[in-house]
Amino acid sequence: MRNVITNTMGACHKRCMVVAICMLMLLLSACGDDDSSSVAPNEDEPSSSSVVQNSSSAKSSSSATSRSSEKDKLSSSSAGEEKSSSSANSSSSAESSSSEKDLSSSSVNEVSSSSLKSGDSSSSSEMPKKYAEAKVMPLGTYDCSEYSCFSTEYLNQEFLEVGRYGEILDERDGQVYKVIEIVDQVWMAQNLNYEATNSYCYNDNDTNCTKYGRLYTWAAAIDSVALYNGGKGMDCGYGKACILPDTVYGICPPGWHLPTNTEWNTLVTEVGGDSTAGKILKSKTGWYNNGNGTDGGGFSALPAGLRNNDGYFIDNGYGAYFWSATANDGNYASFMNLYHSLDSASQLYRYKYNSFSVRCVKD
Repeated sequence: MRNVITNTMGACHKRCMVVAICMLMLLLSACGDDDSSSVAPNEDEPSSSSVVQNSSSAKSSSSATSRSSEKDKLSSSSAGEEKSSSSANSSSSAESSSSEKDLSSSSVNEVSSSSLKSGDSSSSSEMPKKYAEAKVMPLGTYDCSEYSCFSTEYLNQEFLEVGRYGEILDERDGQVYKVIEIVDQVWMAQNLNYEATNSYCYNDNDTNCTKYGRLYTWAAAIDSVALYNGGKGMDCGYGKACILPDTVYGICPPGWHLPTNTEWNTLVTEVGGDSTAGKILKSKTGWYNNGNGTDGGGFSALPAGLRNNDGYFIDNGYGAYFWSATANDGNYASFMNLYHSLDSASQLYRYKYNSFSVRCVKD
């Protein structure tokens, strides 16, 4: 009995071992199938790690590309701005340079045009405003070896030294005249010396014309021939009454005219009034018995005298007689008189056939 049980248990043990081994093999076979499927995935579908890696790489590449693009854009923009800025600076520099040049030119023109007003030397002083308006040139512009110039010995020497006198050229005969601004008027500082019919040198001596200028009848001074022939039909000589225009250019150079009583009055008022104007208007030398003036305004009136209707020359050294464009009637016309023994300046009238000096005033 005991042998039967023992044999039965041994056989059972062997079967169990065989079954167990078979089951183990089956299990191992099943596990191998699972591993095989996981090891050999579908090559058409990327693995999750590959997707992540590629996504990261793409993101990195995109970011790098973006940064590169932004860098290029910024660089391009910066270069454009720099170029624009450089262009603007260049333009600004050019404008600034142009502006400086204009200012420089303006400054040069400003200094040049003001060279006679301040009383300094002509190179640094200012030319009076009226000079520029009158197209008056600075002192010394015209070479007296080429043009006819008056002696300047009787002019105000202090004014000459600082350049307060200006110059004009009478292109009709090449005569150069010094001129002076007195407040709001510009006057010739020398007597007219333009040769015309019914004009004379004192004592018929040409040397006197060079110093004193010429002496004109009133008809010659207003250029009555021009008034008559110029379409106005005015015969204004001696014995003829006529209504003159407001401005009588007369025998004066272009741009200048014969002063009226009103303009003479303005001058007299500007230098102090009737009672003292003569002293201020007269030159510092040349007057009889030390009757010289102060020449405070630079008018520098010389005692040129006159020629009467009989052909006699009188009063040289004693008196100055200047025609006015104002007539009193057919026989008389007004004139300004300065006399050696008087400090006053007087407006008088005398026969038109007398011959007096002419001073012109700027239009």
